[in-house]
Amino acid sequence: MPSSAPGRPQLAVSAAIFRGHELLLVRRARSPGKGFYSLPGGRVEYGESLTQALEREIAEETALTIAIAALAGWREVLPGPTNPGHYVILSFAARWIDGEPVLNEELDEFRWIAPDAIGDFKTTDGLFDIIRAARGLVGA
Repeated sequence: MPSSAPGRPQLAVSAAIFRGHELLLVRRARSPGKGFYSLPGGRVEYGESLTQALEREIAEETALTIAIAALAGWREVLPGPTNPGHYVILSFAARWIDGEPVLNEELDEFRWIAPDAIGDFKTTDGLFDIIRAARGLVGA
């Protein structure tokens, strides 16, 4: 195991944020996932609930205010050639409430797009399934 890996899985959260019929996609500026479009989110801190972590991460990464609807799914990222870490990511469906994206240093681009238009983007594994489930939960 690489010395930079923590030796145990890291818990993370993400949000499929819908504004009307559009979804927010962000592009990661750092590893893991550098250059891939995905959902905003990040690690859960010790003592935080999943929803507290998600609201904090969305505010830090995008400056948006959201309303969390429900858990849409999960994915697991195992260590591999381009990723030394092991992550368990719980992805939630959410609705945009307020704000325009203001990205932090972890992201370098954002797009509000129709979920059906994602096929042209280089995305993280499992993203389509999470978006499909999230879309059904928020009725977008």
